[in-house]
Amino acid sequence: MKKHVLVTGGNGLVGSHCILQLLEQGYPVKTTVRSLSKVPDVIKMLKNGGGDQFENLTFVEADLCHDENWEAAMQNCEFVLSVASPVFFDTPSNEADAVRPAIDGTLRILQFAKRAGVKRVVMTSNFGAVGFSHTNKGSETTEDDWTDPNLKGLSTYEKSKLLAELAAWDFINRSGDELELTTINPVAILGPSLDAHDTGSFQILVHLLDGSMKAVPNIPLNIVDVRDVADLHIRAMEHHCAKNQRFIATADGQISMQEVAALLISKMGDTKNIPTKKLPSWIIHLASLFNAKAKMASTLMKVNRNVSNKKAKEMLGWTPQPIEHAILASLDSINKYGVIK
Repeated sequence: MKKHVLVTGGNGLVGSHCILQLLEQGYPVKTTVRSLSKVPDVIKMLKNGGGDQFENLTFVEADLCHDENWEAAMQNCEFVLSVASPVFFDTPSNEADAVRPAIDGTLRILQFAKRAGVKRVVMTSNFGAVGFSHTNKGSETTEDDWTDPNLKGLSTYEKSKLLAELAAWDFINRSGDELELTTINPVAILGPSLDAHDTGSFQILVHLLDGSMKAVPNIPLNIVDVRDVADLHIRAMEHHCAKNQRFIATADGQISMQEVAALLISKMGDTKNIPTKKLPSWIIHLASLFNAKAKMASTLMKVNRNVSNKKAKEMLGWTPQPIEHAILASLDSINKYGVIK
């Protein structure tokens, strides 16, 4: 018999793909949503992803900000995939108030998992917790690296993921007892969406496609397909050697935003909105002195993009798809769901 798995945030991009793959592999799955009114939406997303058998899927109403129902959610679960997290597209007026829920939610998951006798929690962290302070482009970024929480230009979202992961490891080291933790640290996540909600990294493509970006900054990117991120979560859950390890989720190599724009132009008939003009780097660095978004862009330009995925490949047998596959799958989803009006 397969062991029960709890996936938090079943209506999210990564969570929904985790559920699909777990069900395909025969796992009984529980998933949390903040309101049971979201259940039809999740079922529709899973059907959009090709799912058609849901007898092994149950839903629990639970919120990362409250204790209610987490004990019931984790009952009889061997594993927890802790995917849900606050997402910020705009800089909150009070950063501390925005970061606190991510930390408290992570600790809530670990505390209830420990109490319920869960074997392992696989937590979705972020590359922002690993490599944003690593600017030596002659070296390689690995899971041994950590971003400085005080780094200028670090977005509230990235900082919340970093501090939440630090809090998680501190909890495990101080009072985790038998509970195991593994973290997955994805770079920019693209690939097929299961609905019209253009979350996170999809904004990169949307801004290139909708005409809002007039010139393309020379920002290098690491990208990973959401299907590979879900696969890595499950491998980290199943493999004994993944106990108390971090794994960077990234496809091989890197791609610049200018190369992304060129790829989109090569695949689309109507390309009038896609910018071809290059935005000089000095303009971004100058603007970073006065503008928060430019400051974040300037930080991204400095990050070492020679990022290793060797650990996940060698320890877990993980094989990510090429960057281009993820980008084109995202483009298909954007067109399918009419994200750009």
